[in-house]
Amino acid sequence: MSTFQTSDGLSLYFEDHGEGLPLLCLPGLTRTTQDFQYIAPHLPPCRLIKMDYRGRGQSQWDDKWQNYTLPVEVRDVMELMDHLSLSGVAILGTSRGGLNAMGLAASAPDRLLGAALNDVGPEFDPLGLSGIMAYLGRRPAARTLTEAATALPHVLKGFEGVPAERWVQEANTHFVETKDGLDITYDPRLRDAVEAGGEMPDLWPFFDALAGKPLALIRGAGSDLLSAQTAQKMQDRRPDIILAEVPGRGHVPFLDEPEALAAIRTWMEKLV
Repeated sequence: MSTFQTSDGLSLYFEDHGEGLPLLCLPGLTRTTQDFQYIAPHLPPCRLIKMDYRGRGQSQWDDKWQNYTLPVEVRDVMELMDHLSLSGVAILGTSRGGLNAMGLAASAPDRLLGAALNDVGPEFDPLGLSGIMAYLGRRPAARTLTEAATALPHVLKGFEGVPAERWVQEANTHFVETKDGLDITYDPRLRDAVEAGGEMPDLWPFFDALAGKPLALIRGAGSDLLSAQTAQKMQDRRPDIILAEVPGRGHVPFLDEPEALAAIRTWMEKLV
């Protein structure tokens, strides 16, 4: 198990495998390194780096839930890079991970080689935000992993044609079975941090900070967080963006879909 210590004393988990282009995979808000289990076997040769944010997965929980913020997570990312002696990385970011990629572009542009954003942009659909708040920090109603696997296709909007075995894998990824039912894989006080965050600032300047860097956007065609209109606005500002819309997927695509893989491979070719 690989960990590093942040400047404020937390132990954070990361994985580091392979050689070549350093590709840092950053997960979603409540997610972990397992966000990238489906795409990893299909990636071109690279140095694949993944991390769990503070308070998630195998990383230490923070006694101060107020630190579960994007600026602190961007600082943690840079400290991981320092730990690994990396001057720059390309980031594949799922949802929250994409926001952190934009944050890095704005705060330390020389350290970001390029970004691939998985179903996230500078504007959020209110429907998707309300859906996130419905479950954030709360244990699921399902009592077993089997029950969760059965419920997921009905709970997650916009997903079609997903094999039952994938939902079983998803349930095992995002929940832990205990004698008292299912538990989540992150600090429930993350909800407090999100609620205390107030209104999100204008993120378009953060998106514009990606100027000049190879950029890809993967959008689930049924996403309730990233609208088609926002994706179009992103393309209007960055005509060179590599854009893929994944049919039968909501928020977020698994990334092993043919459309997502093609976009990410094309993006990686521009990085080398």
